[in-house]
Amino acid sequence: MGFRFFKRVKIAPGLSLNFSKGGISPSIGVPGARLTFGRRGPTGTVGIPGSGLYYTDRLGGKSSRRGRARKASGATRDAAPQRVEQRPEERLRLGFFDRLLMPKREEHFVDGCRAYLEGDASKARAHFEQAHDQPDAAFLAGYLALKDDDLERAEHWLRRALDGGARLGEKLDELGVRIEVLLPISEDFRAVVAPCPRGARLGLAEVHQLRGDDAAALEVLEVLHLDDAEDVVVRVSIAELLLERVEAGHDPDPSATRRRVLELSSGVENESNAHAALMLFRARALRGLELFQAARDVLTTALRRRKDRDQHLLTALRYERALVYEALGQRSRARGEFERVYAEEPDHEDAAERLGLG
Repeated sequence: MGFRFFKRVKIAPGLSLNFSKGGISPSIGVPGARLTFGRRGPTGTVGIPGSGLYYTDRLGGKSSRRGRARKASGATRDAAPQRVEQRPEERLRLGFFDRLLMPKREEHFVDGCRAYLEGDASKARAHFEQAHDQPDAAFLAGYLALKDDDLERAEHWLRRALDGGARLGEKLDELGVRIEVLLPISEDFRAVVAPCPRGARLGLAEVHQLRGDDAAALEVLEVLHLDDAEDVVVRVSIAELLLERVEAGHDPDPSATRRRVLELSSGVENESNAHAALMLFRARALRGLELFQAARDVLTTALRRRKDRDQHLLTALRYERALVYEALGQRSRARGEFERVYAEEPDHEDAAERLGLG
């Protein structure tokens, strides 16, 4: 999925792989290294700037339950030294005896993780492809092939990952590593997917869409929607694809398709970037059905919350509201919105032309 809400772009600029052991927390740092402060103490993160892959470790090791109890009771703290943490790349570096004891496919998997951490994506992909019977390796090989725009191999490896069934994700769990793929659903919204059947299917849908096979992409997405009708990422993906077909003139019944988008977005509340994106698609469907006041209300609700929202997404919502104001004949309000869009992103859609600046 990888479009500017209104047109498709290649996935490569937005696809990244994140290795971490924790959730999202405030962080400070420089490209390639940062310090993050979370509920369980500070963590250090290292990676290659621009690679999108990071490996995170909690600093200072784990405190024991007994140690926490002593601290709570005011007891004297032990003077025992803290465990020294290895650098992430050192943890993934196999020694001579490790390689003697480890099956070759697992060796390739670990070497692939380390190669990507060191900034060599092509070498990482080669290692993952050699670990051919590891579902996790197939998953990573598939997404790296997708990043390389090698759609045939991406489909092959993602299907191999799906064949792994419940085994998908097990090897990473054994290593104590959490991996996330940031998959662009739009240029302004990226979904976090993990090594699991859902993540593999979302990747397959992207492969089909990049090939221009919208029917195959929809088929995959509909399977996911049947499995979990509340999955907002899947709902956004289906709505985006349906509206793309309508606006490109490829849909034989645009009104029915827009009504389907309304069904998909029914009851949506502004809880996250994904929900806000779904509200944008709902408003576009309403505008297409000439329900302009309803579209305006949806957009106004979506724009009330700006904290924790992606700025590109907010600009897209504002641009859509400008179009709705225009359709309602409220030209002054429409121009005001176009001016704000232009101030935020001068090259967003045709805002400059509409203001006579193009």
